[in-house]
Amino acid sequence: MKEYELRTIRRVRMAPSAWHNPTTEYSLTSRALKAAAIAAIAALALTACTKDPLTDPTATGNTSTQAPAPSGDLKPVEGFETYYSQEVKWEDCGGNFQCATVQAPMNWADPASDAIDIAIKKLPSSGSAPKGTVIINPGGPGGSGIEFVDYAPFMFGATLIENYNILGFDPRGVGQSTPVKCYESEQMDHYLAQSFDPEHPKALEAARQATADYGKACLENTGAVLEFIDTQSSARDMDLLRALMGDEKINYLGFSYGTQLGATYAGIFPENVGNMVLDGAIDLRLTAFEQSMQQAVGFENALRAFAENCVEYGDCPVAGDTDQVMAAVAELFDRLGKSPLPTDDPERVLTQSLAFYGVAQPLYAEVLWPALGEGLELAINQRDGSVLLELSDDYFGRSDDGTYMNNQTEAFTAINCLDDRSSADLDTMKKEAEEIRKAAPVMGEFFTYGGISCENWPFPVAGQNFDLAASGAAPIMVIGTTNDPATPYVWAEGLAEQLESGFLVTNVGEGHTAYGMGNQCILDVVDNFFVNGTVPSSDPNCGG
Repeated sequence: MKEYELRTIRRVRMAPSAWHNPTTEYSLTSRALKAAAIAAIAALALTACTKDPLTDPTATGNTSTQAPAPSGDLKPVEGFETYYSQEVKWEDCGGNFQCATVQAPMNWADPASDAIDIAIKKLPSSGSAPKGTVIINPGGPGGSGIEFVDYAPFMFGATLIENYNILGFDPRGVGQSTPVKCYESEQMDHYLAQSFDPEHPKALEAARQATADYGKACLENTGAVLEFIDTQSSARDMDLLRALMGDEKINYLGFSYGTQLGATYAGIFPENVGNMVLDGAIDLRLTAFEQSMQQAVGFENALRAFAENCVEYGDCPVAGDTDQVMAAVAELFDRLGKSPLPTDDPERVLTQSLAFYGVAQPLYAEVLWPALGEGLELAINQRDGSVLLELSDDYFGRSDDGTYMNNQTEAFTAINCLDDRSSADLDTMKKEAEEIRKAAPVMGEFFTYGGISCENWPFPVAGQNFDLAASGAAPIMVIGTTNDPATPYVWAEGLAEQLESGFLVTNVGEGHTAYGMGNQCILDVVDNFFVNGTVPSSDPNCGG
């Protein structure tokens, strides 16, 4: 199989499934690669783009444009002046980083509600006169910006780091901020490993009971804040951070789910948008079913790209052409639904659910395709589920000692269930499942019956209260990768169209998200936008 340079991975939510209990995280690659991660990221190969992205479509004939002078202000949201005027007490926290914890209201509709913690971590600008602060989010929902900012020196452009402070934060419900808490590690192992056949009424009822029990545990162990772990509340937290950093306009770089968070911010505070880049976009106009359908197709296409690659290089887990490789994976999933595979951990087996995540995890980046090939070869030919289980564990942030490194599974569910839900009507789910399976015969099964995941969540969906078009916002860059499995390219096209001031930048290639992943064209386009306010005159089609 073709060798690829090592990269870090940002992950986006998969459509909620009744029995596959999806989550997401930001992490490095599989354990065998982690030790070499920093050096490899620093030495990424760079590719050139085909066009010079230095013109502004709004100013014909101009070759460069500067960002408009800030017209926003630091005024607090009415009623929350105390939060906006709090002092940020920075402390050194290793290397050049500074850390602090600030407070936000639990309920942005009630100034008298309890305060919650928002943990922040800053990489100060390497230059002498920073233009401000770029707030970043790695995706999820549930990804830790505190962890993500550690990789900024190796992933982000030197120009960006010279001109801006980089601020990572753990959104409400996540990590070091006031967190969602649900299950202990052993309970989480059991919950994530469960596999149910939705075609059997008793199994379907068992899936409903499992998700109901999970939601109950989240409420009991988290408390009242569980009602307010939604994206709109996190977007309001970001406006608080903007003001506390002294910026009149927000500068923001969001990946995967972070694009939803950024677009939501723009919809609530369009007048406060400065330079905003949304990479690996989610189209907020889509229904939960449409997202499930398109994401299933995205992972199907990514698996097929893997199969085509291994056929070309002659190192597939089974002999034959691309269709035969796809059929072998489908057969593996089917067998695991009846009989799990043993692993090198005598107390754990590879279930159908865990196998899906073991296959999906390495589809986020070509660099992980060799690991996927190894995992499939062992599972299919040697009936050993060890590697696929390890890849699944990496996806969920499970350590070798059996503990979970973060609470991203819990935060993922809490945020998704408050933001949007699939229909839990049985007839509707059956009809939608048929359509998804037809569109994605191998991977589609794992994107069906998602309505059950949030059917019995303790709190209702937070009513959408923002402008999807973000009317009046400054230009917003939307980046899409043509064969991104987690956030299909069509979503980037949709978000760029949805946003009144959105414009599309295409990364032609495989994998999830583009900035910091080794493409010099993307790096230059983004850095020029942040530092100089440069808007490309047309889509540069980086990598094309």
